[in-house]
Amino acid sequence: MVDRRDFLMLTIGSALLSDATAAPFARRTRFKAVAFDAFPIFDPTPVAVLAESLFPGKGSALMNTWRVRQFDYQWLRVLSRHYADFLQATEESLLFAVKQLQLELTADKRQQLMSAWSNLTVWPDVPEAIKTLRMAGLRLAFVSNMTAAVLAAGLERAGIRDEFDAVLSTDLIRSYKPDPRTYQLAIDHLRLQREEILFVPFAGWDAAGAKWFGYSTFWLNRLASPPEELGLTADATGQDMNALVQFVMQKDAGP
Repeated sequence: MVDRRDFLMLTIGSALLSDATAAPFARRTRFKAVAFDAFPIFDPTPVAVLAESLFPGKGSALMNTWRVRQFDYQWLRVLSRHYADFLQATEESLLFAVKQLQLELTADKRQQLMSAWSNLTVWPDVPEAIKTLRMAGLRLAFVSNMTAAVLAAGLERAGIRDEFDAVLSTDLIRSYKPDPRTYQLAIDHLRLQREEILFVPFAGWDAAGAKWFGYSTFWLNRLASPPEELGLTADATGQDMNALVQFVMQKDAGP
């Protein structure tokens, strides 16, 4: 026969293991919300796989050139006050990349590569982790350079759209991270204090931007990239959503 003390211990142990009883964790974290960049949630690697299939032996070079110019164009357009949204900047940077590498980009290949950005799927560890965070009482949001339509469509495909309280694209203010105004979006829309929000970036430069802004930051470094040399580090780092969940749940709420 199980006495009352044993019963309580069994109940607490079950709560640690079961998403269905994860709500008690809400009392153990000082955060009220988690704001994600797009790519801790969405897997961009199929774009690289497609690039290699369309340009055998050249896919890696194409992705590297494309990725660098993609960010260059975003930031250059903001600085010059000639804004274009994520998809336009991405397509323009693709056109530059194929010219620099002297590749032949047919209309069909161009359409396939751009469509890949609009039809990203979530990483395998995302749905269960998102459920756990929600059951813990946390509010969830995106703060991403991608367009809101692409983000929302991806969440719908994954069946987790209703788990997110806000899908915030920096397109709302016609800018890109790490502009401080972009990080402010989560505070304004969630109506929370800065210290109540944990920011989860994919890239090292975004981790730096979030720290400069003043967010507690968990760098979800899926690609094991080296940190940027910008004089500051994320509060914690991990390579998957399980590491993020453990970090969030172990944060002491304090008195």
